[in-house]
Amino acid sequence: MTSVLKLSNFIDGKFEQSASFIDGFDPSTGEVWTRIPDSGSNEVSRAVDAAKAAFPGWSATPVQQRSQIMLKIADILELRLEEFAEMESRDQGKPVWLARTVEIPRAVYNFRFFATSVLHELNRSTVMDAACAINYTVKQPVGVAGLISPWNLPLYLLTFKIAPAIAFGNTVVAKPSEMTSLTAFKLCEIFNQAGLPPGVVNLVFGVGPRAGDAIVRHPDVPLISFTGGTLTATKIREATSEMCKKFSLELGGKNPAVIFSDADLEKCVATTIRSSFVNQGEICLCTSRVYVQRDIFQDFLGKFLTETRKLVVGDPKQQDTFMGPLISKAHLEKVRGYVDIARSEGATVLCGIEPLELPEEKKNGYFMRPTVITGVDDDSRLIQEEIFGPVVCIVPFDTEEEVIRRANGVKYGLCATLWTQNASRLHRVAHKLQVGTVWVNCWLVRDLNMPFGGTKESGIGRESARDSLEFFTEEKTICVKF
Repeated sequence: MTSVLKLSNFIDGKFEQSASFIDGFDPSTGEVWTRIPDSGSNEVSRAVDAAKAAFPGWSATPVQQRSQIMLKIADILELRLEEFAEMESRDQGKPVWLARTVEIPRAVYNFRFFATSVLHELNRSTVMDAACAINYTVKQPVGVAGLISPWNLPLYLLTFKIAPAIAFGNTVVAKPSEMTSLTAFKLCEIFNQAGLPPGVVNLVFGVGPRAGDAIVRHPDVPLISFTGGTLTATKIREATSEMCKKFSLELGGKNPAVIFSDADLEKCVATTIRSSFVNQGEICLCTSRVYVQRDIFQDFLGKFLTETRKLVVGDPKQQDTFMGPLISKAHLEKVRGYVDIARSEGATVLCGIEPLELPEEKKNGYFMRPTVITGVDDDSRLIQEEIFGPVVCIVPFDTEEEVIRRANGVKYGLCATLWTQNASRLHRVAHKLQVGTVWVNCWLVRDLNMPFGGTKESGIGRESARDSLEFFTEEKTICVKF
């Protein structure tokens, strides 16, 4: 029998026991292994009060001191990297090696990046000769930031919100996903150990309709950063339509790969395997529509299938495991449902339906093989809807104009990958793709100095050092007459 960990809310620098809980499941076994506080408006109100009380002191703390505390958080987290990687793997289902080499190091980097970038921000000034006056700007923190993060990259995306918020002098009330709360809970221990003042960061655990909604609607939370689904974002807009809150909404994606016949095929196949199936395909930036120019279509498809069938699905603790389980039983059923839709529409499922051989203790886990489908029409739900799992549709195209139209023919616009050796073509096509980021001959190469975010229903707002400064601060102009 698996031992069950009971989590607590973190309010005003202290862990508070909850009166009610919800179950957290180990995706690899289907067993309950954590108990998550089922928080509501009362817990959120206490957290907001603590953050509001801490704001005057934290916002007045010299930026060098804020930076030093954040660097200490990063140092402690790095020392506990292996522990956090194992927790992240069990909580979300990703292989331990992926958490160890990507997610936890990126969480460390988030704190270090914003702790140092905040030291180099400049204000603007102008001199009005005729009026004998000088104008200059000052940037001030906004107040209490409401931060709501998703389950697929739990610690990385949570710290990508917390780090800039506190670096620029705001205080925080955050709600991680109820499905992946453990690493956030453990991060609170590091906040105290690093000397972060009580109330600067508060974490309230629970479900979106209760805890998340209470954060969004609270009148003393003037800015909301949300990463998640489009439907929830619509409810957030409606709930705060009369409050003039600042928003950053990073939502879904239905990301295309556009592969021209002059692509470096070996590199392209290897990278597209990763962009389609890493983290079980549960990344908003994953490729789920692959458009291949017709004269290399069969060659690409054969190589892609060969490499896909080599991917190991199984125990996240094993080093050779490429894909672990999906996040939940309900999500597994949803993703499998799209495969059923493909069959009903007459599409061809080339791989992914073969039975898995799993050890007895993993038989009830939420595992699924990487699945490749061809013969899918542009108006199919498999092309139009975000599946958020290891299902990729590969379709041929003939001309540049055709593939641009088809790649843009969905309601999302988060990112795309483009494969070509033709310099003129790569710039021409990249400019016409209706997405926030285009990766050319690569995928997921991130520079935090550059803007990141989606178009259309993939969200509003951008995330970078400069964008975070604009979001988490307010600019004031001061005019002084000589």
